[in-house]
Amino acid sequence: MHEQPEHVSDTEVLATVRAHWSAEVDAVTHLPMGSGGHHWQATSRGAPRLFVTLDRLGARHDATSLEGAYAGAAALAFAVDAVVAGLPTLAGRYTVPLADGALSVTPWVWGERAGDGPPATRADAEATARTLRRLHAARPAAGVPAWAQLVPASFASDLAEQLAPTWSTGPMAAPAQDLLRAHVTDVEAWTERYHTLAATARDRAWVATHGEPHSRNQLRSLTGRLLLVDWESLRVAPPERDLRILVDAGHADLVDADPLMLELFDLEWRLDEIDQLAARFAPAHTGDRDDVEALTALRFALTRPGAAYDT
Repeated sequence: MHEQPEHVSDTEVLATVRAHWSAEVDAVTHLPMGSGGHHWQATSRGAPRLFVTLDRLGARHDATSLEGAYAGAAALAFAVDAVVAGLPTLAGRYTVPLADGALSVTPWVWGERAGDGPPATRADAEATARTLRRLHAARPAAGVPAWAQLVPASFASDLAEQLAPTWSTGPMAAPAQDLLRAHVTDVEAWTERYHTLAATARDRAWVATHGEPHSRNQLRSLTGRLLLVDWESLRVAPPERDLRILVDAGHADLVDADPLMLELFDLEWRLDEIDQLAARFAPAHTGDRDDVEALTALRFALTRPGAAYDT
């Protein structure tokens, strides 16, 4: 999300933050970062105070489930001190409607992103494993959403139907469509296997999971501690939804993971990426920096080798 959103202005964001969280905030600045939502730095007299996020509502979240995820993260923060949770509004909620989404805020925490996906060091992997053990042992709040399959069993046939007419919606339409058409058969096989594995997940233990605890969602604080951010993805699910991050990075010895569930969530990541990126290029788009990065991500999702988990 490098580009400023067209549907929401900085003025609207500032007014919402001042009305629901802090009247001391006097400015917001859009931050060119992230991939799932838009972000702003909120300041008071030039000093950073809040990190502001606008999540879109749709297939992944409605207003109730997003509120449940952020409120659930705030509850988990009492048991897991690595959680950077949202701040409640003056009314006690964690989200406020804005445009086609919902706004939330966390405290501004000084630090730097811990990496670009995998743990940067063995020590970081060990710290992440400790945090996940504490998270998975904590009791989730009642409103935390339960995990469900992100793509339907008809995903491959739906995609083939979407690809039937020639896309001429922007500069990335043709290359994106060519990539997708070349891999429809693969998508069909991945989807069938994904739903087979999802059926077996019902018999596993389910816990509170972050969903994306990779180093891009970790902040290294000024004291060197790793903090876990971006909790919209919080779900009650099999623990392998989180543990896959460590296994794929070569740290399987740090976790006790079911290979079938690891495969399930590896397939989910791939299919969800394909679904979201196809939806990006089928409509009109401009070919901006976000689109260029999205085309690279689509190519990777379609062509990367499948992970091999010992069974």
